[in-house]
Amino acid sequence: MQWKGRRGSSNVEDRRGMGGGKLVGGGIGGVILVIIVMLLGGNPGDMLNQITTPGSSTSAPYEQTAQEKELAEFVSVVLADTEEVWTRLFQEKGLAYEKPTLVLFTNSVQSACGTAGSSTGPFYCPGDHKLYIDLSFYDELRREFKAPGDFAMAYVIAHEVGHHVQTLLGTTKQLAPLRQSLSQTEYNKIQVRFELQADYLAGVWAHHAQDMNLLEEGDLEEALTAASAVGDDSIQKKAQGHVVPETFTHGTSEQRMRWFHKGFQSGSMDEGDTFNASNL
Repeated sequence: MQWKGRRGSSNVEDRRGMGGGKLVGGGIGGVILVIIVMLLGGNPGDMLNQITTPGSSTSAPYEQTAQEKELAEFVSVVLADTEEVWTRLFQEKGLAYEKPTLVLFTNSVQSACGTAGSSTGPFYCPGDHKLYIDLSFYDELRREFKAPGDFAMAYVIAHEVGHHVQTLLGTTKQLAPLRQSLSQTEYNKIQVRFELQADYLAGVWAHHAQDMNLLEEGDLEEALTAASAVGDDSIQKKAQGHVVPETFTHGTSEQRMRWFHKGFQSGSMDEGDTFNASNL
């Protein structure tokens, strides 16, 4: 991806080196639980008191390595590119795009959705319209998930921005009543459609990034490799040796690749209705 020497976003909040509290027995489940409470009209603070312990903060500046500095610059440039694309696409529909903030953190972080540790991975919180990422995830993406390359990293950011787009369009809020009325298994199926739509939207952004002559040879393959690596079936098979489809929440490797690629081919916000798609 052509990114060096280009404009970065001003909407990056650097909290690296600051303690955000420790997530107790949480991981991604704790964050999702707080999101559900918030969407259902509950008080996230009540949940935070149950799942977090006080953390320490420091006023000392974070000493980043040269590699971390380059990664921080990279994510800032990618975020700026998403801002440009989504601002234009929203304007074409007569809508205003509210730019999200990307928060860099180390170890743990406090959000409106709760306290999350680095093991949670990158996530988006609809409660504060912020993306959160510990840059060490990219090393994990390369080593553990075998998905190297700068456009694999760009895909991760674009997917979380896709969740922001869903929030602005009101899709995220529509999940709340479904969570109340469906069983866990049935709700998981809806959650898969929600995540696949974010993959589609990431592909839409990649389409326009290509039109801006930002992609290099092999970039699309890097993104597809990353999408495959974080499929539910791939992760479960690696972690436990077998898959349990009824517990899927993000989609299979094939589904995630296919919906990203569909968005990449289309470039349109209008063709990613995963909720009514007969063939996921």
